[in-house]
Amino acid sequence: MLIIGIAGGTGCGKTTVVNQILNELPEGEVGVISQDSYYKDTTHLSYEERVKTNFDHPRSIDFELLANHLKALKNNTPIHQPVYSFVKHNRTGDTILTHPRKVIIVEGILILTNPDLRAMFDIKIFVHADTDERLIRRLKRDISERGRDLDEVLVRYQTTLKPMHDQFIEPMKEYADIIIPNNKFNTVAIDIVKTIINEKL
Repeated sequence: MLIIGIAGGTGCGKTTVVNQILNELPEGEVGVISQDSYYKDTTHLSYEERVKTNFDHPRSIDFELLANHLKALKNNTPIHQPVYSFVKHNRTGDTILTHPRKVIIVEGILILTNPDLRAMFDIKIFVHADTDERLIRRLKRDISERGRDLDEVLVRYQTTLKPMHDQFIEPMKEYADIIIPNNKFNTVAIDIVKTIINEKL
């Protein structure tokens, strides 16, 4: 099994890159695991406390569970991936049965910050996008999909997102095997990734 880690800042276009890779490979051979599913359970906190939680810090991710799930998949054992609600800022209690595949893509802003997880990735990809572009995308997504308002998103961006990006995410570029600029010209990078995957398979 080949494990690919795809990281990059919020709104950088990781999902686009994931979908481009999925489109290039045979259906049913690739599974995707999102870091967002592995936010720690916050049931013990009140909703108000959850809202104030810094979800852009590596401490907010249950890396141990994520690593254990990847090990299980590597051993050909299906896993029960948690389901996370951005509206409730907590896990829902539901899980998704996820089966082993030839290729597993793990995507998330913080996945390269954890050394144990990094060591499990056969290919490490960092998607780079301009800061303004990322903020605009984040605004659109949080307002339309996650029920946030403009002020809430901007305050969070200034107080949490940007400092965490500068401290934890941007420095992770040095661990990447491939850095993909997120624009319409990155077809060459996707072709390279596809070639590497096919060679390893």
